[in-house]
Amino acid sequence: MTLDWKVVIDSTDPHAQATFWGEALGYLVEDHSVLIERLLGFGAVPEDVTVIAHDRRAWRDLAGVWHPDDPYDKDSGAGLGRRLLFQRVPEAKTVKNRLHLDVHAGPERREAEVERLVGLGATVLREVAEQGGAWTVLSDPEGNEFCVQ
Repeated sequence: MTLDWKVVIDSTDPHAQATFWGEALGYLVEDHSVLIERLLGFGAVPEDVTVIAHDRRAWRDLAGVWHPDDPYDKDSGAGLGRRLLFQRVPEAKTVKNRLHLDVHAGPERREAEVERLVGLGATVLREVAEQGGAWTVLSDPEGNEFCVQ
């Protein structure tokens, strides 16, 4: 038996992180507006748990991105396959990640991909060249490390 999963990432600004990672990976930013509007209409949630992001109603403390080829829940807007979910936490990142993403561009595209990601708000931390290969270590706009191979 296999299990479905998502990566949940703590964030001080989930919507900015979803925008960055959506652009970085070519993923779609989740649209929860239909569910939110329905819940607001029923009085099931207060309006202060929502914001306007990407020109639509969104959860204030959560934002996600999903792979455009994967299924999603039409009622909630949540991706059901390859998905990153950003959740608001009160504290900023303070130590090295225990888990990070590797983005595979290939050796012929790595340099151009790094430039593109820097243009989106990433920061280059270091270049690595070892017997097993070469990659660039970057950080996203909130300081989470990731690699481009």
